[in-house]
Amino acid sequence: MIHQYKLNGYNIILDVCSGSVNLVDDVAYRIIQLFCGKINGGICEIEGHPTQEEKSLISKDIMREFGHRPDVTLEEVNEVIGDVENLVERNLLFTPDFFKEQLAGLAKDTSVIKALCLHVAHTCNLDCEYCFAAQGKFHGDSGLMSLDVAKRALDFLVENSGERRNLEVDFFGGEPLLNWGVVKETVAYGRSLEKKHNKKFRFTLTTNGVGINEDVIDFANKEMDNVVLSLDGRPEVHDHFRKFIDGKGSYEKVVPKFKDIVAARDGKKYYIRGTFTGFNKDFTKDIIHMADLGFDQLSMEPVVCSPDEPYALREEDLPEIFDQYEKLACEMLRRRREGRPFSFYHYMIDLKNGPCVHKRVAGCGSGCEYMAVTPWGDLFPCHQFVGDDDYKMGNIWDGISNTKKREEFSHCNIYSRKECDDCWAKLYCSGGCAANNYHSSGDISGIYEYGCKIFKKRMECAIMLEVASQVEDLRV
Repeated sequence: MIHQYKLNGYNIILDVCSGSVNLVDDVAYRIIQLFCGKINGGICEIEGHPTQEEKSLISKDIMREFGHRPDVTLEEVNEVIGDVENLVERNLLFTPDFFKEQLAGLAKDTSVIKALCLHVAHTCNLDCEYCFAAQGKFHGDSGLMSLDVAKRALDFLVENSGERRNLEVDFFGGEPLLNWGVVKETVAYGRSLEKKHNKKFRFTLTTNGVGINEDVIDFANKEMDNVVLSLDGRPEVHDHFRKFIDGKGSYEKVVPKFKDIVAARDGKKYYIRGTFTGFNKDFTKDIIHMADLGFDQLSMEPVVCSPDEPYALREEDLPEIFDQYEKLACEMLRRRREGRPFSFYHYMIDLKNGPCVHKRVAGCGSGCEYMAVTPWGDLFPCHQFVGDDDYKMGNIWDGISNTKKREEFSHCNIYSRKECDDCWAKLYCSGGCAANNYHSSGDISGIYEYGCKIFKKRMECAIMLEVASQVEDLRV
């Protein structure tokens, strides 16, 4: 299967199963379309080496189109045909899906847990209208995680991590800084376990920034592998949703704090993470605003909510959203040339190496390798399932009791979703987010179709951005 598309003046051919990306001229682009035997939105479903009969039909189509064109010689056409056939022989074009036979029945390992999301606070000091966590309470009671529960969660993780050395723990909410003392003591406890059990904890803090102070900055920069900071962009956009209980916006309160903590990170990882909605479909302006504030590690997620919400993104919004992603990619290229680059989470792609094939097929590992822990020690597949009793997996004292659900998650992969069969982006999205799929289709093995469309556009932009960067580097 191949995917070919034109973007920002580049003709790009992606060979899905090999991961090969080819930059071609207009003649080669059209000839490869004719090799497909059909034009179907840029997607070619032919796999493997063409038969002699197919080659004969392809040659007739090519000659019919190019045989009388004054701008292309037959010698040039035959050269392109030879190049295409050479790529096919080298399994760099029309490559068969080598993974399907080996991994179609793949089940994730349910014996090893590598990461926990600790909900240290089911309460928040902001009242964000679009919050999927219902202002931090996750449609349940408010509460703070005790140190005893937090320590037991780390013990549970170590006990269930097998031979895996690197373990990940996210401090999440609600707003985790409302339980900052427990966060600090939990980290200290984790460090005390490392040498004893030959483990290494990587801690992440996700915060709205209201409670950031010197102590938070010093401790986070010493102990947190990553810090995720919630900012939606321009003041009027951020303050439209991210408000205090009294209705006042939080932009002026948090932006100076974000600048302080990022400046003190001194090169360590962080993300400024925003959400765009139907209120700011021109979200590229928000990303650029954050870059102009001096932040260079950015993320912006489309809101996922009921279509009945006034801020929901709708089908008719997709052309504008696609245009925004293209504008963002072009702006990133321009700033890269000017020596002031920034990264965008969804455009970070490694075309040479990338994730291992198992991760590309099976995804994030929610419900198996990764789980969320409530303030009371209950286990859920991830933070987006918390509060849904059907997806309560067990608890940190007794372990996994809902083995049926865990088994369902273990079999979630691109080959368990029929909708992924003919999708060119499947080895990049791994079937998408199980929570979004569930909330959209009612089944974790379904798909979130709207999210699929957005993801594919982001991937086209990400690949173009990487291609353009490499081309420009060669010209230097």
